[in-house]
Amino acid sequence: MIYVTQLIHVRETNSNTFAAFDSALSALIQRHSGIFLFRLRPDPLNLVASTIGIPYEVQLLRFETEEAFENFMHDEERKRLLLSKEHAIRSVILIKGQLVTSAPKKSTIL
Repeated sequence: MIYVTQLIHVRETNSNTFAAFDSALSALIQRHSGIFLFRLRPDPLNLVASTIGIPYEVQLLRFETEEAFENFMHDEERKRLLLSKEHAIRSVILIKGQLVTSAPKKSTIL
């Protein structure tokens, strides 16, 4: 499984353009075995510190495999949507990773 976190900063006046782009992209993500695990729009009142500003939205996605993620990134339909993205989004910080779990604890019960 591949996990992708995105910190999305939209252009000031284009939240409607972002919504249209995001809707089209969501269907494409599903076609590539991806799923949104959560989406969050941070409240500025809860910000402790930032050197990058407050993202409009934080997304956590999961793809079944690295290949599924790469296929999504190179999908021709996604490439066509990038023009809409340029109008809606100022910047995206994309962080790719994998689930890390701790080793199972040994039972102390006899």
